[in-house]
Formats: sequence, structure tokens, C-alpha cells
Amino acid sequence: MKGSRFATLALLLVLLFASSSVAADAAKGQGIYMNFCAPCHATGVAGAPKVGDKAAWAPRLKQGEQLLVERSIKGYKGPSGYMPARGGNSALSDTEVADAVAYMATQSK
Repeated sequence: MKGSRFATLALLLVLLFASSSVAADAAKGQGIYMNFCAPCHATGVAGAPKVGDKAAWAPRLKQGEQLLVERSIKGYKGPSGYMPARGGNSALSDTEVADAVAYMATQSK
């Protein structure tokens, strides 16, 4: 019985940490956006969808925010432009990239 409780507690902790590491924070993402993403996403450089342009973001958001984060981390060449891995800043963590994507998505819905 003790082992069963321990296993249940361990599973709950894993799930808690896993879900919290995936959850993006749009408020934190604003600063990252302003410092690293805005040079392209405020002007449309290299086909980057401008933040707030609902028509440009709609098809991207329809694919899901998780895919946007994945492509933003790994880099992506699409039909209308190019997204360098981590926005060209290899020092950004996965969480920081996810936060920036969450901010841009929130501003563009």
C-alpha cells in the first residue's frame, strides 16, 4: 500500500512539472518579443507575420500553438517566409521562445 501511494505521488509530481514546463506565459513573452522578435514580427521581415495582423496569423494559429512553438525553436521555411531557429538567438530557452509565441498569438487573435 505504501509503494502504491508513493507511485501515485511520483506520477502526480511528474505530471505537474511536465504540464507547467509546457505552459507558456504571454506576459513574460512580451519582453522577449520586444527584445528579440519585434525586429521581424513588427515589420514583416522575411515574411514574418506582423503581430496583430489577424488575417496573417489565422492560418498559423489554426495549426495550433504547439506547432508554432516547435517551428520557432527548430526553425522553419514556409511558403511565405523563413523563421530562423530561436529567432536567430540560440541563447533563448525553449520556455522563452514559447512565451514569446504565446504573446504574439494572444495579440494576433
